[in-house]
Amino acid sequence: MPSAQTAAGKVLWHFTMSLDGFVAGPDHAMDWLTGTSFRPGPEEEYAGTTGAVLGGRDGWDAFPHASGGYGGRWKGPVFVLTNHPEDARPADGVTFLCCDVAEAVRIGLDAAGGGNLEVLSASIGRQLLRRGLIDEIALHVAPVLLGDGVRLFDNPGGAPVRLELLGGADPSAAVDVRYRPATDG
Repeated sequence: MPSAQTAAGKVLWHFTMSLDGFVAGPDHAMDWLTGTSFRPGPEEEYAGTTGAVLGGRDGWDAFPHASGGYGGRWKGPVFVLTNHPEDARPADGVTFLCCDVAEAVRIGLDAAGGGNLEVLSASIGRQLLRRGLIDEIALHVAPVLLGDGVRLFDNPGGAPVRLELLGGADPSAAVDVRYRPATDG
């Protein structure tokens, strides 16, 4: 089991992901998470360590709600990075940014006040990873195969990005996950 999340002013790319690597279904659908259970405590853990959130415009347009993060346990500054802020649906606590991703991180970390900046966008996360601006990736793997939607990471023709496992004795260890097809019933 990974160690508990800490608030260390880091840039944390955070998602629940299907076993086949999707973080949202087609059109950013999230209904595939219905019925998924999680270990006790992660909502409190992440709510207590998150200082600000950085998301993308596609996700915002699909779910334009700034309040109620982590089951309503977190409230704070939300930043939405977009190329066209002029037509974004405004909301209290949300700032629309039209800038470079590195500048968006700087703004988000300043607003996080020592807490973590959670990146809740696959596209922004990929850009930050390429620039070396992601400190950690936190993934929760849901027992579902989506087959289509928004992938966490695409890098056609690019080199693999090696990661280190946190909280384990061997940072290069693979993580074992075993599922079987569920039966209706």
